[in-house]
Amino acid sequence: MLSVAIGWQMYELTNDAFSLGLVGLAQFVPMMLLTLLVGHVADRFDRRKIVFLCQLFEGVVAVFLAFGNHAGWLGREQILLAAAVIGACRAFEGPTLAALVPELVPKELLPQASAWSASAGQTAQILGPSLGGLLFSAGPSLVYVTSAVALLSSAALIYWIRKKRSVRKVEPLAVRSLFTGLVFVFRHKIILGTISLDLFAVLLGGATALLPIFAQDILHTGPWGLGLLRSAPAIGALLMSLVLAHVPLKRALGPILFGALAVFGAATILFALSTSLILSLTALFLLGASDVISVVIRSTLVQLHTPDEMRGRVNAVNSLFVGTSNQLGEFESGMMAGFFGAVPATFIGGVGTIAVAALWMYLFPALRRLRTFSDEWTEEKPRTKQSDVQTGP
Repeated sequence: MLSVAIGWQMYELTNDAFSLGLVGLAQFVPMMLLTLLVGHVADRFDRRKIVFLCQLFEGVVAVFLAFGNHAGWLGREQILLAAAVIGACRAFEGPTLAALVPELVPKELLPQASAWSASAGQTAQILGPSLGGLLFSAGPSLVYVTSAVALLSSAALIYWIRKKRSVRKVEPLAVRSLFTGLVFVFRHKIILGTISLDLFAVLLGGATALLPIFAQDILHTGPWGLGLLRSAPAIGALLMSLVLAHVPLKRALGPILFGALAVFGAATILFALSTSLILSLTALFLLGASDVISVVIRSTLVQLHTPDEMRGRVNAVNSLFVGTSNQLGEFESGMMAGFFGAVPATFIGGVGTIAVAALWMYLFPALRRLRTFSDEWTEEKPRTKQSDVQTGP
Protein backbone atom coordinates (compact mmCIF):
# COMPACT_ATOMS: atom_id res chain seq x y z
CA MET A 1 0.00 0.00 0.00
CA LEU A 2 2.84 2.39 0.82
CA SER A 3 4.49 1.72 -2.55
CA VAL A 4 1.29 2.55 -4.43
CA ALA A 5 0.57 5.68 -2.41
CA ILE A 6 4.14 7.03 -2.47
CA GLY A 7 4.60 6.35 -6.19
CA TRP A 8 1.25 7.76 -7.27
CA GLN A 9 1.45 10.82 -5.02
CA MET A 10 5.01 11.59 -6.13
CA TYR A 11 3.99 11.47 -9.81
CA GLU A 12 0.83 13.43 -9.05
CA LEU A 13 2.85 16.16 -7.34
CA THR A 14 5.72 16.36 -9.83
CA ASN A 15 4.54 14.74 -13.10
CA ASP A 16 8.22 13.79 -13.45
CA ALA A 17 9.72 10.36 -14.24
CA PHE A 18 13.03 11.44 -12.65
CA SER A 19 11.29 11.97 -9.31
CA LEU A 20 9.84 8.46 -9.49
CA GLY A 21 13.37 7.18 -10.05
CA LEU A 22 14.61 9.14 -7.04
CA VAL A 23 12.14 7.28 -4.80
CA GLY A 24 13.92 4.05 -5.69
CA LEU A 25 17.33 5.65 -5.18
CA ALA A 26 16.31 7.02 -1.77
CA GLN A 27 15.45 3.50 -0.63
CA PHE A 28 18.60 1.97 -2.12
CA VAL A 29 21.28 4.30 -0.72
CA PRO A 30 20.67 3.41 2.98
CA MET A 31 20.68 -0.28 2.07
CA MET A 32 23.99 0.06 0.27
CA LEU A 33 25.62 2.06 3.09
CA LEU A 34 24.35 -0.17 5.92
CA THR A 35 24.83 -3.64 4.40
CA LEU A 36 28.03 -4.66 6.18
CA LEU A 37 26.80 -3.36 9.54
CA VAL A 38 23.38 -4.97 9.09
CA GLY A 39 24.81 -8.46 8.72
CA HIS A 40 26.94 -8.15 11.82
CA VAL A 41 23.99 -6.86 13.87
CA ALA A 42 21.83 -9.79 12.69
CA ASP A 43 24.53 -12.24 13.80
CA ARG A 44 25.11 -10.63 17.21
CA PHE A 45 21.63 -9.79 18.49
CA ASP A 46 18.16 -11.31 18.80
CA ARG A 47 16.90 -11.43 15.21
CA ARG A 48 13.28 -11.38 16.29
CA LYS A 49 13.70 -8.09 18.15
CA ILE A 50 15.56 -6.51 15.23
CA VAL A 51 12.65 -7.22 12.88
CA PHE A 52 10.22 -5.94 15.52
CA LEU A 53 12.03 -2.59 15.71
CA CYS A 54 12.15 -2.28 11.92
CA GLN A 55 8.41 -2.82 11.61
CA LEU A 56 7.81 -0.36 14.44
CA PHE A 57 9.81 2.42 12.77
CA GLU A 58 8.16 1.76 9.39
CA GLY A 59 4.80 2.20 11.12
CA VAL A 60 5.99 5.55 12.51
CA VAL A 61 6.99 6.62 8.98
CA ALA A 62 3.49 5.79 7.74
CA VAL A 63 2.06 7.98 10.53
CA PHE A 64 4.42 10.78 9.44
CA LEU A 65 3.18 10.53 5.84
CA ALA A 66 -0.45 10.52 6.94
CA PHE A 67 0.00 13.57 9.17
CA GLY A 68 2.00 15.46 6.53
CA ASN A 69 -0.57 14.83 3.84
CA HIS A 70 -3.46 15.79 6.13
CA ALA A 71 -1.69 19.00 7.20
CA GLY A 72 -0.84 19.89 3.60
CA TRP A 73 2.96 20.12 3.88
CA LEU A 74 3.85 16.72 2.41
CA GLY A 75 5.91 17.32 -0.74
CA ARG A 76 8.67 15.83 -2.86
CA GLU A 77 11.40 16.19 -0.24
CA GLN A 78 9.30 14.74 2.59
CA ILE A 79 8.33 11.74 0.46
CA LEU A 80 12.00 11.11 -0.40
CA LEU A 81 12.93 11.37 3.29
CA ALA A 82 10.23 8.84 4.19
CA ALA A 83 11.44 6.53 1.42
CA ALA A 84 15.01 6.76 2.77
CA VAL A 85 13.92 5.82 6.31
CA ILE A 86 11.88 2.92 4.94
CA GLY A 87 14.94 1.82 2.97
CA ALA A 88 17.08 1.90 6.12
CA CYS A 89 14.53 -0.16 8.04
CA ARG A 90 14.25 -2.71 5.25
CA ALA A 91 18.06 -2.89 5.08
CA PHE A 92 17.98 -4.39 8.58
CA GLU A 93 14.69 -6.23 8.23
CA GLY A 94 15.33 -8.26 5.07
CA PRO A 95 18.58 -10.08 6.01
CA THR A 96 17.43 -10.59 9.58
CA LEU A 97 14.13 -12.17 8.53
CA ALA A 98 15.95 -14.45 6.09
CA ALA A 99 18.44 -15.50 8.78
CA LEU A 100 15.57 -16.12 11.22
CA VAL A 101 13.80 -18.69 9.02
CA PRO A 102 16.37 -21.53 9.49
CA GLU A 103 15.98 -21.12 13.27
CA LEU A 104 12.29 -22.00 12.90
CA VAL A 105 12.37 -24.64 10.13
CA PRO A 106 14.25 -27.99 9.87
CA LYS A 107 17.03 -27.93 7.29
CA GLU A 108 15.44 -30.60 5.10
CA LEU A 109 12.30 -28.48 4.71
CA LEU A 110 14.05 -25.25 3.71
CA PRO A 111 13.22 -25.46 -0.03
CA GLN A 112 9.51 -25.79 0.75
CA ALA A 113 9.79 -23.17 3.48
CA SER A 114 11.35 -20.73 1.01
CA ALA A 115 8.44 -21.31 -1.35
CA TRP A 116 5.85 -20.87 1.42
CA SER A 117 7.62 -17.72 2.59
CA ALA A 118 7.50 -16.38 -0.95
CA SER A 119 3.80 -17.23 -1.24
CA ALA A 120 3.02 -15.40 2.00
CA GLY A 121 4.89 -12.33 0.83
CA GLN A 122 3.27 -12.41 -2.58
CA THR A 123 -0.19 -12.70 -1.01
CA ALA A 124 0.50 -9.48 0.85
CA GLN A 125 1.75 -7.87 -2.36
CA ILE A 126 -1.48 -8.87 -4.11
CA LEU A 127 -3.80 -7.54 -1.44
CA GLY A 128 -1.69 -4.50 -0.56
CA PRO A 129 -1.47 -2.72 -3.93
CA SER A 130 -5.09 -3.50 -4.81
CA LEU A 131 -6.31 -2.19 -1.48
CA GLY A 132 -3.89 0.74 -1.68
CA GLY A 133 -5.18 1.75 -5.09
CA LEU A 134 -8.78 1.49 -3.90
CA LEU A 135 -8.16 3.47 -0.71
CA PHE A 136 -6.15 6.11 -2.58
CA SER A 137 -9.35 7.06 -4.40
CA ALA A 138 -10.58 8.34 -1.02
CA GLY A 139 -7.31 10.16 -0.37
CA PRO A 140 -3.67 9.18 0.33
CA SER A 141 -4.04 9.83 4.07
CA LEU A 142 -6.35 6.83 4.34
CA VAL A 143 -3.70 4.64 2.69
CA TYR A 144 -1.00 5.86 5.08
CA VAL A 145 -3.16 5.35 8.17
CA THR A 146 -4.12 1.83 7.07
CA SER A 147 -0.45 1.04 6.40
CA ALA A 148 0.51 2.32 9.84
CA VAL A 149 -2.05 0.05 11.51
CA ALA A 150 -0.84 -2.94 9.49
CA LEU A 151 2.85 -2.29 10.22
CA LEU A 152 2.35 -1.77 13.94
CA SER A 153 0.22 -4.94 14.11
CA SER A 154 2.97 -6.80 12.26
CA ALA A 155 5.53 -5.54 14.77
CA ALA A 156 3.49 -6.98 17.63
CA LEU A 157 3.07 -10.35 15.88
CA ILE A 158 6.81 -10.57 15.16
CA TYR A 159 7.61 -9.81 18.79
CA TRP A 160 5.36 -12.65 19.97
CA ILE A 161 7.11 -15.30 17.86
CA ARG A 162 8.41 -18.05 20.11
CA LYS A 163 11.45 -20.08 19.05
CA LYS A 164 13.94 -22.41 20.62
CA ARG A 165 16.83 -20.62 22.24
CA SER A 166 19.90 -21.03 20.06
CA VAL A 167 23.50 -20.31 20.96
CA ARG A 168 25.43 -18.67 18.17
CA LYS A 169 29.15 -18.08 18.14
CA VAL A 170 29.56 -14.30 18.42
CA GLU A 171 32.69 -12.70 17.03
CA PRO A 172 34.14 -9.47 18.40
CA LEU A 173 33.23 -6.48 16.27
CA ALA A 174 36.12 -5.87 13.87
CA VAL A 175 36.58 -4.61 10.34
CA ARG A 176 37.71 -8.06 9.24
CA SER A 177 34.55 -9.76 10.49
CA LEU A 178 32.35 -7.22 8.67
CA PHE A 179 33.63 -8.45 5.31
CA THR A 180 33.28 -12.19 5.87
CA GLY A 181 29.85 -12.26 4.21
CA LEU A 182 31.32 -10.84 1.02
CA VAL A 183 34.24 -13.28 1.22
CA PHE A 184 31.85 -16.21 1.62
CA VAL A 185 29.70 -15.20 -1.37
CA PHE A 186 32.64 -14.59 -3.68
CA ARG A 187 34.23 -17.89 -2.66
CA HIS A 188 31.13 -19.86 -3.68
CA LYS A 189 30.86 -19.26 -7.41
CA ILE A 190 27.41 -20.77 -7.88
CA ILE A 191 25.93 -18.55 -5.16
CA LEU A 192 27.76 -15.56 -6.62
CA GLY A 193 26.49 -16.39 -10.10
CA THR A 194 22.92 -16.86 -8.91
CA ILE A 195 22.54 -13.63 -6.95
CA SER A 196 24.51 -11.52 -9.45
CA LEU A 197 22.36 -12.91 -12.27
CA ASP A 198 19.26 -11.80 -10.39
CA LEU A 199 20.86 -8.41 -9.71
CA PHE A 200 21.66 -7.51 -13.32
CA ALA A 201 18.61 -9.15 -14.88
CA VAL A 202 16.08 -7.41 -12.61
CA LEU A 203 18.15 -4.21 -12.62
CA LEU A 204 17.66 -3.98 -16.37
CA GLY A 205 14.20 -5.53 -16.61
CA GLY A 206 12.45 -3.92 -13.66
CA ALA A 207 9.49 -1.83 -14.83
CA THR A 208 7.55 -1.46 -11.57
CA ALA A 209 8.83 2.08 -10.97
CA LEU A 210 7.21 3.14 -14.25
CA LEU A 211 3.79 1.62 -13.55
CA PRO A 212 2.25 5.01 -12.61
CA ILE A 213 3.29 6.30 -16.05
CA PHE A 214 1.91 3.27 -17.87
CA ALA A 215 -1.33 3.39 -15.85
CA GLN A 216 -1.95 7.09 -16.41
CA ASP A 217 -0.43 7.94 -19.81
CA ILE A 218 -0.49 4.69 -21.81
CA LEU A 219 -3.30 2.53 -20.43
CA HIS A 220 -5.38 5.58 -19.36
CA THR A 221 -6.57 4.19 -16.05
CA GLY A 222 -6.62 5.55 -12.49
CA PRO A 223 -5.22 4.52 -9.11
CA TRP A 224 -7.37 1.37 -9.19
CA GLY A 225 -5.67 0.36 -12.43
CA LEU A 226 -2.26 1.02 -10.89
CA GLY A 227 -3.25 -1.25 -8.02
CA LEU A 228 -4.14 -4.01 -10.50
CA LEU A 229 -0.86 -3.55 -12.36
CA ARG A 230 1.18 -3.77 -9.15
CA SER A 231 -0.79 -6.83 -8.04
CA ALA A 232 -0.41 -8.79 -11.29
CA PRO A 233 3.27 -9.79 -10.78
CA ALA A 234 2.46 -10.80 -7.21
CA ILE A 235 -0.42 -13.00 -8.36
CA GLY A 236 1.87 -14.77 -10.81
CA ALA A 237 4.53 -15.14 -8.14
CA LEU A 238 2.00 -16.42 -5.59
CA LEU A 239 0.65 -19.14 -7.87
CA MET A 240 4.16 -20.21 -8.88
CA SER A 241 5.36 -20.25 -5.25
CA LEU A 242 2.39 -22.45 -4.28
CA VAL A 243 3.34 -24.84 -7.07
CA LEU A 244 6.96 -24.89 -5.86
CA ALA A 245 5.84 -25.44 -2.26
CA HIS A 246 4.00 -28.62 -3.26
CA VAL A 247 6.37 -29.70 -6.05
CA PRO A 248 9.79 -28.41 -4.92
CA LEU A 249 12.60 -27.94 -7.41
CA LYS A 250 14.96 -30.90 -7.27
CA ARG A 251 16.46 -31.38 -10.74
CA ALA A 252 17.84 -29.25 -13.60
CA LEU A 253 18.08 -26.13 -11.43
CA GLY A 254 20.49 -24.32 -13.78
CA PRO A 255 18.42 -24.72 -16.96
CA ILE A 256 15.25 -23.83 -15.04
CA LEU A 257 16.89 -20.69 -13.66
CA PHE A 258 18.04 -19.44 -17.07
CA GLY A 259 14.75 -20.39 -18.69
CA ALA A 260 12.88 -18.38 -16.08
CA LEU A 261 15.07 -15.34 -16.76
CA ALA A 262 14.37 -15.63 -20.50
CA VAL A 263 10.61 -15.63 -19.77
CA PHE A 264 11.12 -12.64 -17.45
CA GLY A 265 12.79 -10.67 -20.26
CA ALA A 266 10.19 -11.65 -22.85
CA ALA A 267 7.35 -10.68 -20.48
CA THR A 268 8.99 -7.29 -19.93
CA ILE A 269 9.15 -6.71 -23.69
CA LEU A 270 5.50 -7.71 -24.06
CA PHE A 271 4.49 -5.29 -21.30
CA ALA A 272 6.45 -2.46 -22.95
CA LEU A 273 4.65 -2.94 -26.27
CA SER A 274 1.16 -3.45 -24.85
CA THR A 275 -1.55 -0.80 -25.02
CA SER A 276 -4.21 -3.10 -23.54
CA LEU A 277 -4.79 -3.38 -19.80
CA ILE A 278 -5.58 -7.11 -20.08
CA LEU A 279 -2.42 -7.84 -22.09
CA SER A 280 -0.33 -5.74 -19.72
CA LEU A 281 -1.70 -7.63 -16.72
CA THR A 282 -0.91 -10.94 -18.47
CA ALA A 283 2.67 -9.84 -19.15
CA LEU A 284 3.14 -8.75 -15.53
CA PHE A 285 1.64 -12.05 -14.34
CA LEU A 286 4.26 -13.98 -16.35
CA LEU A 287 6.96 -11.65 -15.10
CA GLY A 288 6.11 -12.37 -11.46
CA ALA A 289 5.78 -16.13 -11.98
CA SER A 290 9.20 -16.39 -13.60
CA ASP A 291 10.87 -14.10 -11.05
CA VAL A 292 9.84 -16.18 -8.02
CA ILE A 293 11.70 -19.19 -9.43
CA SER A 294 14.94 -17.24 -9.14
CA VAL A 295 14.00 -16.13 -5.63
CA VAL A 296 13.41 -19.69 -4.40
CA ILE A 297 16.58 -21.09 -5.98
CA ARG A 298 18.73 -18.24 -4.68
CA SER A 299 17.37 -18.20 -1.13
CA THR A 300 17.54 -21.98 -0.76
CA LEU A 301 21.16 -22.11 -1.93
CA VAL A 302 22.15 -19.36 0.47
CA GLN A 303 20.36 -20.87 3.47
CA LEU A 304 21.54 -24.44 2.93
CA HIS A 305 25.21 -23.56 2.52
CA THR A 306 25.73 -20.84 5.12
CA PRO A 307 26.81 -21.50 8.75
CA ASP A 308 24.32 -20.08 11.26
CA GLU A 309 26.87 -17.75 12.86
CA MET A 310 27.46 -16.12 9.45
CA ARG A 311 23.92 -16.24 8.12
CA GLY A 312 23.13 -12.62 8.93
CA ARG A 313 26.18 -11.29 7.07
CA VAL A 314 25.67 -13.53 4.05
CA ASN A 315 21.97 -12.66 3.86
CA ALA A 316 22.93 -8.99 4.13
CA VAL A 317 25.06 -9.38 0.98
CA ASN A 318 22.18 -11.22 -0.68
CA SER A 319 19.76 -8.45 0.33
CA LEU A 320 22.15 -5.86 -1.08
CA PHE A 321 22.05 -7.65 -4.43
CA VAL A 322 18.25 -7.90 -4.27
CA GLY A 323 17.88 -4.30 -3.13
CA THR A 324 20.19 -3.13 -5.87
CA SER A 325 18.11 -4.91 -8.49
CA ASN A 326 14.86 -3.51 -7.07
CA GLN A 327 15.54 0.00 -5.73
CA LEU A 328 18.45 0.90 -8.01
CA GLY A 329 16.50 -0.73 -10.84
CA GLU A 330 13.66 1.71 -10.16
CA PHE A 331 16.15 4.59 -10.32
CA GLU A 332 17.61 3.25 -13.58
CA SER A 333 14.13 2.83 -15.06
CA GLY A 334 13.15 6.36 -14.06
CA MET A 335 16.30 7.84 -15.59
CA MET A 336 15.90 5.82 -18.80
CA ALA A 337 12.24 6.82 -19.05
CA GLY A 338 13.18 10.45 -18.50
CA PHE A 339 15.63 10.33 -21.41
CA PHE A 340 13.91 7.96 -23.86
CA GLY A 341 10.32 7.56 -22.67
CA ALA A 342 8.68 4.80 -20.64
CA VAL A 343 8.03 2.39 -23.53
CA PRO A 344 11.55 2.41 -25.06
CA ALA A 345 13.13 2.21 -21.58
CA THR A 346 11.08 -0.85 -20.65
CA PHE A 347 11.67 -2.52 -24.02
CA ILE A 348 15.44 -2.01 -23.75
CA GLY A 349 15.33 -3.45 -20.23
CA GLY A 350 13.62 -6.63 -21.40
CA VAL A 351 16.18 -7.13 -24.18
CA GLY A 352 18.96 -6.47 -21.67
CA THR A 353 17.60 -9.13 -19.31
CA ILE A 354 17.75 -11.80 -22.00
CA ALA A 355 21.27 -10.67 -22.95
CA VAL A 356 22.43 -10.90 -19.33
CA ALA A 357 21.01 -14.42 -19.00
CA ALA A 358 22.93 -15.49 -22.12
CA LEU A 359 26.15 -13.87 -20.86
CA TRP A 360 25.88 -15.50 -17.41
CA MET A 361 25.46 -18.93 -19.03
CA TYR A 362 28.92 -18.35 -20.50
CA LEU A 363 30.54 -16.74 -17.44
CA PHE A 364 29.20 -19.29 -14.90
CA PRO A 365 29.19 -22.72 -16.61
CA ALA A 366 28.84 -24.46 -13.22
CA LEU A 367 25.59 -22.57 -12.66
CA ARG A 368 24.39 -23.54 -16.12
CA ARG A 369 25.08 -27.20 -15.30
CA LEU A 370 23.62 -27.07 -11.77
CA ARG A 371 21.25 -29.99 -11.21
CA THR A 372 20.44 -30.17 -7.49
CA PHE A 373 20.87 -27.98 -4.42
CA SER A 374 23.72 -30.21 -3.25
CA ASP A 375 25.79 -29.78 -6.44
CA GLU A 376 27.42 -26.58 -5.23
CA TRP A 377 28.69 -28.34 -2.12
CA THR A 378 30.28 -31.15 -4.08
CA GLU A 379 31.72 -29.10 -6.96
CA GLU A 380 33.83 -26.87 -4.73
CA LYS A 381 34.52 -27.76 -1.13
CA PRO A 382 34.23 -24.65 1.03
CA ARG A 383 36.69 -24.04 3.78
CA THR A 384 35.76 -24.72 7.36
CA LYS A 385 33.46 -22.41 9.22
CA GLN A 386 36.36 -21.16 11.34
CA SER A 387 38.40 -20.18 8.31
CA ASP A 388 35.40 -18.42 6.82
CA VAL A 389 35.12 -16.41 10.02
CA GLN A 390 38.79 -15.52 10.27
CA THR A 391 39.44 -14.66 6.63
CA GLY A 392 39.69 -10.93 5.92
CA PRO A 393 38.48 -9.10 2.83
